[in-house]
Amino acid sequence: MIEQFFGSTFAVLSFLVGITIVVFVHEFGHFWVARRNGVRCQAFSIGFGPELFGYTDKLGTRWKFSLIPLGGYVKMFGEAETMQAVEGGLVAEGDKNNQQNGKGEQAQEPRELTEEEKKVSFKYKTVGQRSAIAVAGPAANFIFTIIVFWITFMIVGQSITEPVIGQVQENSAAAAAGLMPDDRVLSIDRQTVERFEDIRSIIQLSTGAALDVAVRRGAQELTLSVTPRQSVTKDVFGNEAKAFLLGITSNGETHYKELNPVTALGASVQQTYDIVRTNLVAVGQMLTGRRGTEDLGGPIRIAKYTSQAAKAGAAEFVLMLAVISLSLGFMNLLPVPVLDGGHLLFYAIEAARRRPLSERAQEWGLRVGLALVLALMLFVTWNDIFRSL
Repeated sequence: MIEQFFGSTFAVLSFLVGITIVVFVHEFGHFWVARRNGVRCQAFSIGFGPELFGYTDKLGTRWKFSLIPLGGYVKMFGEAETMQAVEGGLVAEGDKNNQQNGKGEQAQEPRELTEEEKKVSFKYKTVGQRSAIAVAGPAANFIFTIIVFWITFMIVGQSITEPVIGQVQENSAAAAAGLMPDDRVLSIDRQTVERFEDIRSIIQLSTGAALDVAVRRGAQELTLSVTPRQSVTKDVFGNEAKAFLLGITSNGETHYKELNPVTALGASVQQTYDIVRTNLVAVGQMLTGRRGTEDLGGPIRIAKYTSQAAKAGAAEFVLMLAVISLSLGFMNLLPVPVLDGGHLLFYAIEAARRRPLSERAQEWGLRVGLALVLALMLFVTWNDIFRSL
């Protein structure tokens, strides 16, 4: 049954390796900043549920792998009644919930903390410190993505496809607008185009409205109005998806631009920014009803893509992990209670009011956030299953 949806054992293993890496990066961000702020970390878990294996370090942190591999968490001392959520997995933890601690012992009944315990308790840290710990997870995902792009651009170079039209498909939006082969695209809706990849990125976010496309044709510069048309496309791995298209292909003139460490870093930051911006615009379009939700994917689709990338080679697999890591960081910054962005929202309110929200208000916020996250998980899983049938 699992292989029916995930494709193969190789796909499952690729997914587990990939999700373990990006979850570790995310949780290590929380863990590292928590320790730097003097918080005692009781457990660092990859996965949820019963522990499979692990060990306890000299500072008392239990490092472990757990049964359900869809997420992870860092259990911090004094993080009472806090709900944490990470890409597909949820855990409720806290001293008041009589849960097991990192060593497998039952948590004690609530009591007044000693002064020494307060010094290492998450609850007694300042709003700024707690905010830094919350944002550290997504930040670690962003940094990981930038580093992967940076190393790739330094070693391989940055792929540059000239924004020159090679072919114009018959009966396409481009043909109707008068675009022709050998036209060099200069801008689309006042957005500068430097690579053919820029054309794809801009059109990907279009919603079917007419676009002003500036081109250079010989010695002339023309501006044409083009209305993209929605079609079923295939990515480099052959996966189908609906997207708006102009109906053009590049002339195939591609080269790798050698970048030194400084320019490669700038290019990697720009690449990361472009992906985040694309995600932000797409989410905004979905919320306003201008874009469908069929592109949302969950664990099954991630498994499929990581498997395809792994088969294509180590470089493609690492680049896919960078994109997944970025998506994880972006998702966790959404202002939804139980996500890191929701915690940051609570801390911002606390800073503005000079006191935290009541426990009841936080509890209801977490319940609503949990319901939203569970609903989203069910929805994207249904999307994945529907596309797999």
